[in-house]
Amino acid sequence: MKNLSDTCHLTPVTPPRYILTLSCKDVRGIVASVTGFLAEHYGFIIESAQFGDASTGQFFLRIEFEIEPSGPSEDGLKKLFHDKVGERFGMQWQIAGKHQKSRVLIMVSKLGHCLNDLLYRASTDQLAIDIPAIISNHEDLKHVADRYSVPFYSVPAKDEAAQWEIIQRHKVDVVILARYMQVLSADMCAKLQGRAINIHHSFLPSFKGARPYHQAFDRGVKLIGATAHYVTTDLDEGPIIEQEVARVDHTYLPEDLAAIGRDTECQALARALRYHIEHRVLLNGSKTVVFK
Repeated sequence: MKNLSDTCHLTPVTPPRYILTLSCKDVRGIVASVTGFLAEHYGFIIESAQFGDASTGQFFLRIEFEIEPSGPSEDGLKKLFHDKVGERFGMQWQIAGKHQKSRVLIMVSKLGHCLNDLLYRASTDQLAIDIPAIISNHEDLKHVADRYSVPFYSVPAKDEAAQWEIIQRHKVDVVILARYMQVLSADMCAKLQGRAINIHHSFLPSFKGARPYHQAFDRGVKLIGATAHYVTTDLDEGPIIEQEVARVDHTYLPEDLAAIGRDTECQALARALRYHIEHRVLLNGSKTVVFK
């Protein structure tokens, strides 16, 4: 006879949780078809967000859902969705596991503030990521990688073949340019399309070239910030994911502006990465839809 106490201590089975993202031409019946499909295949919706862009005629949807134990496997679910919904509407879609950590490779030069911030957030589980490797065109920040026991590769900026080999070997999902002060080639941009994120300072008005914070100081700016965006062949002009700003005034020295700028870069980059790994960012031509 089974002991009652044994029954009471049975661990409940947690249903697998997934995130569905999709985009397609905005037509009647999309939401009804998707939600009806999930209901038919033992899906329970946890969170849902949608957006129809009147300017492009495109529709975007993100749904977080669970599948009951009697429902299909992940592979089975994907095949069923393709056959019954995705193909019918000509969708670009993805179903991803909710609790699967993303593998994030960081590329960096000599400025370590964003690198330090991401390593700390990963080590304290503030970001659901694994960092399998760091690539740099300098040796300056190797001690930071050693502190977190992350493999550090010193690779010349022009040796993209070696960089790509490291990215593939570590099965990287996302590449972060954490103040990597080199321009990626068109070939590398194509290989990393939609999965490489860059961070850079942004001012109103804009200042380019050397000593941007001194330029900003000389012009008496009142607003500085940072922009995180996907990497494209258009330098610093890829689809924007997130931005952060801070107000300043005449009392701030160039060093103060630079310090505040570093903080805004860390905040914008961390949020952009979070949105990306949580599958909240959908490309919409030269811009993005971000479901927060």
